[in-house]
Amino acid sequence: MAFGVIFLTLSGCAGKPAGPDVSGEQYVVHGQRYRILGSSKGYVQRGLASWYGEKFHGRLTASGEVYDMEGMTAAHRTLPLGTYVRVRRLDGRGGTVVRVNDRGPFVKGRIIDLSRAAARQLDMLDSGVAEVEVRALGERDRRSSRRETVLKPRRDYTAGSFSVQVGAFTVKDNARRLAVRLRAEYGEADISLFDRGDTVFFRVRVGRFRTEREAERFLGELLEKGEFSEAFVVAR
Repeated sequence: MAFGVIFLTLSGCAGKPAGPDVSGEQYVVHGQRYRILGSSKGYVQRGLASWYGEKFHGRLTASGEVYDMEGMTAAHRTLPLGTYVRVRRLDGRGGTVVRVNDRGPFVKGRIIDLSRAAARQLDMLDSGVAEVEVRALGERDRRSSRRETVLKPRRDYTAGSFSVQVGAFTVKDNARRLAVRLRAEYGEADISLFDRGDTVFFRVRVGRFRTEREAERFLGELLEKGEFSEAFVVAR
């Protein structure tokens, strides 16, 4: 974790709570520039998760909240503060929902830093790290009071609108051709643009489902056919 650094970078005064995220706002840590995403919608990432505990317990986070290692929170480099994400181990040994209220981890190869409570849910306290998928579920209502946003998510994130992402392309025509084929086979497929900052991706998604379980079932059908081995479910 490096939220002491983040305060110096964003506000010029260590310990001063950072203001609301602004789309495209940038900050620099260890010579690396990061840009905060304008929205968490459709965000999915796979990589290594770590966790942080007693050393930072009671300190201020980038959101201005006091870090509670037994709270269900996490640090992420670019997702808007207040974003709820589902974190699940790729080996199926655990999963949980946390709220992003801090910045980090600034260690190469790691994509999210979990609280101790969240790490316990993923059975990774002893190992310290685990391969995970991070899927954005939604953001808090920024008009709400700080107390209201800290308590819990505002809705059941297993219900809503879900699709299966089958590929991401840097060439739009490649994404378009795949979407046309999938639309003919399954009735609905679309392209979602994602600007990572250094590269623009055209993500192809198929189907629209009311629950995460329905989407997971469809994903299983695709995998059984031997297609799209890297496909995964996303919240729309």
